[in-house]
Order: sequence, then structure tokens, then C-alpha cells
Amino acid sequence: MSALVLVGMSVSDVDRRAELLAAADRLDATVAFLQMGDPSLSRELTRLADLGAEEVTLVAVSLGLLAPGHSWLRRIAAHWWRERAGQRPSVVVATRLVTSLDQVEAALVDVRPVRGDEPGLTSDAWEHVDGHRHQVLVCRGPRCTARGSDDVVRALVLGLVEAGLGDHDVLVTHTGCQLPCNQAPVVTVQPDDVWYGGVDASSARLIVTDHLVDGRPVEGRRLPR
Repeated sequence: MSALVLVGMSVSDVDRRAELLAAADRLDATVAFLQMGDPSLSRELTRLADLGAEEVTLVAVSLGLLAPGHSWLRRIAAHWWRERAGQRPSVVVATRLVTSLDQVEAALVDVRPVRGDEPGLTSDAWEHVDGHRHQVLVCRGPRCTARGSDDVVRALVLGLVEAGLGDHDVLVTHTGCQLPCNQAPVVTVQPDDVWYGGVDASSARLIVTDHLVDGRPVEGRRLPR
């Protein structure tokens, strides 16, 4: 028995689950997610192994921006393979990151096996909490997502890059529902305890320039506390 799994790499791919499932149905494949989606890649690999799969092929799919590096798919798959107790299938990974679902079959032409000696999930660089001065929490709950929080994240990240700010300055974090949902999309800035509602791409840019750079909260979008 062999199996094909389309792996959504970013939070944006979780938002587009229906598209992934439709493509998987056409290809006799299944879907898993690298982050913030169910089933996780590890859970889907376990399910297929328990069903007796002898080979599993993984294809990384990124339908939006801000996906982690393609190498993370191999890293996570290798971690599962090393930790798996009992029967485990061979796992192969397409070397190409798919950015459109019509590219999946072409990506299957070039695959590489997981050997188990790939880098692990830890590194000295990830041992300590970064010294960032702000953490920006972007709600990716159902209402916020429906109202465009993916565009908000994109605008925040691009604005921070343009301002020369990285993770060591401002850490942008996706979250589930934060409440209050009527104010979606919701963004909070900590440790300032400033909450914003109705955030769109243009106001996200203002949050970067006015609040995160100049230290002045954007009053037009600020929610009362």
C-alpha cells in the first residue's frame, strides 16, 4: 500500500483546507498540516502507518505567503520516522514546493527519501526566549480569518521588514480566537496591552509605523479596555 499526502505548510493553507481536500480527492491523496491544522503531519503519518502503508509520499503545498522553509517538511517527517515504534513505512518527500495545486503531479517526478539522519527539532539558536520588545498577536480564528486576517499578517510582516525590524525586535504570533469576535480582525500588542479591532492591511501598516516604531498606539482602531 502506498499513500500520497498533501502537506499544507502555512496557516494560510489551513484557511484554504477546502481547496486542499478537493485536490487530494482528485489525486486519491490525503491532507495534513505542518502547523495549526488538524490532522498534523505526525498524526497523519501515524494513521497511515497503522493502516499498513509501505510508502508515503509527501508534497509540500504553500498557497499563500509566510510559509516556513521547505526543509521543515523533511525535518518533521524525519523526527516522526525516528520516533515511530513498530512498523514504519518508507517516507519520500517531493523536492519542489508546490505553490499551485495544478503543480502537484509535476512535483512527484523528483522525490528524496527520508533517511532519519536529517536535523532534529532542537538547536542552540532556539534555546532562549528572544529579546523582542513587542509581541504582536494576530487572531486567526474563524471570524478574523473570514474578515481578512491573512492580509493583516502579510501587511504586518512586510511593514516590519521595511522598517528593518526582525523577530528580535517584534515577534508576530498567530493565535486562535482572542475575543471580541465582533471586532474582527483582532490584533493585540504586548506587553503594552493594546487591543485593535477591525484591522485591515492599511491599518496594520499604521500599527507598524506609529505604534511599533514610534511608540504611539493607533487610536482609530484601538479597542477600550
